[in-house]
Amino acid sequence: MASATALFSTTSLKAAGAPSYASVEGKLDPLLLGSLQRMGMELMTPVQSKVLAMPSLTSDCLVQAKTGTGKTVAFLLPAIQKLLTTTRRNGQVAVLILSPTRELALQIASEAQRLVEFPPGRKREIQVHTAFGGSARASYLNKFRNGDPAILVATPGRLKDYLEEADVRPKFDDMQTLILDEADRMLDAGFLPDVLHILRALPAKRQSGWQGMCFSATVPPKVKEVLSHVLDKNYTSISTIDASEPPTLEKVPQFSIIIPQAQDIFNTLLALVQFEVKSCKEESKIIIFGVTANSVALFAELFRGLIPLRIFELHSRLSQNVRTRTTDEFREASSGIMFATDVIGRGMDFPDVSLVVQAGLPMDADSYTHRVGRTARAGKDGRAVIILTNAEAFYVKVNRQFPIKPYPKSEDILGDVQAVAAVANRMQDIDPDLKRKAYSAYLGFMRPFEKKLQLDSAGLVQMANSLALKGMGCAEVPPVDKKIIGKMGLKGVPGLVYSKPSGNTSDQRGTSSRAANTNSTKRELEDDRDSGAHPTRRTAHQGPPGSLGNWDKADADLGRLGQQPGRGGGRAKTPKRRVPN
Repeated sequence: MASATALFSTTSLKAAGAPSYASVEGKLDPLLLGSLQRMGMELMTPVQSKVLAMPSLTSDCLVQAKTGTGKTVAFLLPAIQKLLTTTRRNGQVAVLILSPTRELALQIASEAQRLVEFPPGRKREIQVHTAFGGSARASYLNKFRNGDPAILVATPGRLKDYLEEADVRPKFDDMQTLILDEADRMLDAGFLPDVLHILRALPAKRQSGWQGMCFSATVPPKVKEVLSHVLDKNYTSISTIDASEPPTLEKVPQFSIIIPQAQDIFNTLLALVQFEVKSCKEESKIIIFGVTANSVALFAELFRGLIPLRIFELHSRLSQNVRTRTTDEFREASSGIMFATDVIGRGMDFPDVSLVVQAGLPMDADSYTHRVGRTARAGKDGRAVIILTNAEAFYVKVNRQFPIKPYPKSEDILGDVQAVAAVANRMQDIDPDLKRKAYSAYLGFMRPFEKKLQLDSAGLVQMANSLALKGMGCAEVPPVDKKIIGKMGLKGVPGLVYSKPSGNTSDQRGTSSRAANTNSTKRELEDDRDSGAHPTRRTAHQGPPGSLGNWDKADADLGRLGQQPGRGGGRAKTPKRRVPN
């Protein structure tokens, strides 16, 4: 099956008596039916069959469906059908799709491209364009200006940027369909102002009569605020979410390994992966989530010298070309280990993932859920393991809604002395600068958790220093820029080593601090809006709102949260987006 139907397999759809696409012959253009056949899509998932069963495929609709249920094809088919049966001016956008992340935008665009790859002889090619942060803006915008972008898949930040150009706005005058994908996630990630700005810049719905389609797993107040701008009052409401059905999460065996100290994360992770790979009867395809981009980079470099499996690495510090290539290669791979941040935590489908490991605290309960959801898809088996320190074990206790049990072989994993020796030897070959960046990012990430960890600032620094000296094998405590320490709120805390001024601002920007270059900061903040991080979301390790305080994960990664809101006599400010370290 195609990636859009990740939670379903042909076997499960047949068993459920799913209708075939042949049954909508006459409702869909033969060109589309031919594309579906070439894609190997014979049967419809529930969301696809319900959308195609609408009295009119041009109706506005609100569709509630989970990620991985085939919703991408569900909204593309009516949009492309309308595109095939109406006329439009050359160079005009007919179908606009808004997506919360660049990875998801690329996945949608890829699916759209497959659907419009018609046999030779068709008079007019249907071009699929993308617009997202992190790409070469000038070249993409020039291609958009000079091309015939019938279908545009965009993230809100970059599309808003495009619409600031006077010559770009008229390219949307003949828009036929507007689709909001993962609307709840998009608006929860802080894109509401951008989405409203975009809607104001587009042709007025009442005058132009474009079709609105909103796909969302949930319909919180933020989504309802947008619905009146996207959907007519008499829109069709569709839901494929069965309230009585056990969450997909409960079908995945979930385990925890509690390690004594933070420095034990490396050898524990190695021992766990080696044990799981050895125990797996089939090829191992594993995703390991880290808490910051720099920790992910360190994990990946460590494992490249210790595990025979191919190592993949994905986070916001990599160029978009690298991220796109890595995503495609891991999707096609039959085995390997992907080290990643939350840029792939939700919405991305990677077939046959047998194990998901979370190394450290997730940002919130929602992040945990969607990370686990990367495995046990399309009828396949999968497992999930979270590794926490003794101090972090509160996460399991306050999230009793998750069926997390102790890992059966925890004692063997924790007692693997060969893994300890292997990590220690490998760490000696790793660039000290990579360790320094991971150390600095760790300090910033853990700073907001001091109370939950029952630590003071000195205890936090001591924990991070042990991680560096005993876990990373650093010869000495890594130095941190004085400004960064100040922004963490750790100035004067014993145990920290201040780096000597080098005048090399590019090095500082490469670790944590972006304040030295305002223009660079602005660009990177925009890119981070599309990176998959959700910095405006409350860190809900369950418990009541405010139990951990409102905090910005991306800012934490940058080491900016030590300075508490309202300090210095000023009014507390809304956290700004930052690029995760």
